[in-house]
Amino acid sequence: MFFKNLQVYRFTRPMDQTVEQLEKELAKFKFKACGSQDISKLGWIFPMKKSGSMYTHTIGKQILLCLKKEEKLLPASVIKDQLNERIEEIEIQQGHSLKKKEKEVLKEDIIMQLLPRAFSKTSLIYAWIDLETDMLYIDVASTRKAEELISLLRNTLGSLPVVPIQLKNQSDVIMTDWLTEGNIPTNFSLEDEAELRSALEGGGIIQCKQQDLLSDEIKQHLSSDKFVTKLALNWSDSISFVLGEEFALKRIKFSDVIQEQNEDIDKDDFAARFDADFSLMTGEIKKLIPAVLLGLGGEKSL
Repeated sequence: MFFKNLQVYRFTRPMDQTVEQLEKELAKFKFKACGSQDISKLGWIFPMKKSGSMYTHTIGKQILLCLKKEEKLLPASVIKDQLNERIEEIEIQQGHSLKKKEKEVLKEDIIMQLLPRAFSKTSLIYAWIDLETDMLYIDVASTRKAEELISLLRNTLGSLPVVPIQLKNQSDVIMTDWLTEGNIPTNFSLEDEAELRSALEGGGIIQCKQQDLLSDEIKQHLSSDKFVTKLALNWSDSISFVLGEEFALKRIKFSDVIQEQNEDIDKDDFAARFDADFSLMTGEIKKLIPAVLLGLGGEKSL
């Protein structure tokens, strides 16, 4: 149970619901598989799948949730081919071209016909609510997927007073300064990957991998018109990650030293290992995030 990505949100006020109330509300929106005419379905499942029996997994003031989504796979090319065949057939029969609205209705009919035969894919999104610091962490790389979970959680609870982390300074300006001046925050070290974007409209993007980020070559790009929008970092030799300009942490990897701390727990005892890993992960992240925020100049006041 180690998150691989972090989208970070701040509660504007503490959660009103108790864990018992939260459990009751989540159960009302539990996951149900797609029916024959459903394009997608989502809902809550037990976070500890193998031996869980609750929609909340709680350790102290840390709560873990899990969203499951099922989507029907309908390739656009298949829909397009069938639609073109039907349009051609009807236009020949009727002797005139179909109007745009008629084509849209026909397309919807084709989708409904294909859905019962479509394959499905499922995905899981974990979210962690930290009641101690009033933070919400979501293990996804994209803001769109995070907002999907937030939307369902808001519907589940009736309201969800969270906002994305708001920084006092622009993170791309701060990260650019780290490379140009070499003033990396304490306990952080550079890895070998970055993304540089032009400040000019329509300007280029440079992806740097396996590069010395403090080299003259990189500094030359930055001195022209480039800003750092992604930067690979390591914190305290414990966690490596890629920091994005919207305060998203991606490709998080915990060091072997961290992950091996629970190796003495029998892997067959799934519940004990799950709890230990969750506690370990949350403890490390709760130290990492304040350090990153401090390095970027801190949060705006709500």
